[in-house]
Amino acid sequence: MSTSAATFARQPRIASIDVFRALTMFFMVFVNDFPSHFPHWLGHAVKGEDFLGFSDIIFPAFLFVMGMSIPFAIENRFAKGDNETSIFGHILMRATALLVMGLFSVNLGAGLSRELWISRPVFSLTAIACYFMIWNAYPKATSYKKWLFTALQVIGIIILIYLAFLFRDRSGGVFQIRWWGILGLIGWSYAICAFIYLFIRNNLKYQSIAWIVIVAYSMLGASKCLGTLHGIIPGNGTFHAFTMTGILLSTLFYKLSTSEKWSGKLIPLAAGIGAALMLTGFFTRQFWIISKLGDTPTWMFICSGISSCLYAFLYWLTDVKGKAHWFKVIKPAGTATLTCFLIPSVVYAIFTLTKFSFPAYMTAYPQGLLKCAAISFLCIGITALLGKIGIKMKI
Repeated sequence: MSTSAATFARQPRIASIDVFRALTMFFMVFVNDFPSHFPHWLGHAVKGEDFLGFSDIIFPAFLFVMGMSIPFAIENRFAKGDNETSIFGHILMRATALLVMGLFSVNLGAGLSRELWISRPVFSLTAIACYFMIWNAYPKATSYKKWLFTALQVIGIIILIYLAFLFRDRSGGVFQIRWWGILGLIGWSYAICAFIYLFIRNNLKYQSIAWIVIVAYSMLGASKCLGTLHGIIPGNGTFHAFTMTGILLSTLFYKLSTSEKWSGKLIPLAAGIGAALMLTGFFTRQFWIISKLGDTPTWMFICSGISSCLYAFLYWLTDVKGKAHWFKVIKPAGTATLTCFLIPSVVYAIFTLTKFSFPAYMTAYPQGLLKCAAISFLCIGITALLGKIGIKMKI
């Protein structure tokens, strides 16, 4: 292991990365159920609109901070004695799990046939229960507990396969790839970028080349110049560019942190990179609109820049000034992120089954934003409670 790779492996949990991840998770839940008549700037831009809403920034930020985590995760596995083959298999398994969960979410989003014996909320709760049965972070066990955990995983897989065969949408359509869903897009971005890092490791030169190739692929896709290569990967590389930017900044940050010359300049460096990316985005606006739904390079550059600047601020606040405890209330969203991502679906399914609804005045702006915040905190609280009893997704 190289010296810089060993530095990655020896790093404790980076507070700023956990806080960044927790904030993005909080807001991913928050923007999911806005009240009526909310301001345009809070929401998503509609298809074809040249606009960047607050909600359009959240998913790119999540992909960015996922990229920042990848070098630490892979180098830690090498430090524990894993080889390239086992890490390759681990990446493939994680990506497959995310793709499977994404496909279930997308198919269920198309509606469920009323001819089936199972209702949509029960279908959703059953699928999520299977996710936890299969991918829960079970403790190391021997004798009967080991067999019990294995049995739970097998039962979860069998039920999930049954649900896929059982599924019919409102038009009678079967379980299929409609699009990949948020979790699926995360899976695609994670897989490709993690494989890239696995093969080139912490070599900044090769990482930069990989970033340029991915960005160029995105720009060619937006210009309709890919021909038969168009759409081979979701977003034509735009989503992966967010993650690769995170990998590159993470590697740059922690290589330079050991340098006397650069260690005190990391924050302005990250902010400068962010500003350069945003300026690039505004420059490319003459070629493409800012559009999340269009997966445009302009959207990619601007949001990558915003994420870089936000990370610079959080690094200063949490790792330099030691204020990570300010975010303690949302910490579970940063350390058990996948669990937290799934909990809103559980909450809304229970709301449907129990016919619970918020008072009318809580569904209108601006007080409806309090409802959004309350649901975010509720989901994070449930995530924390589940963690205390040993229920935590780990893939």
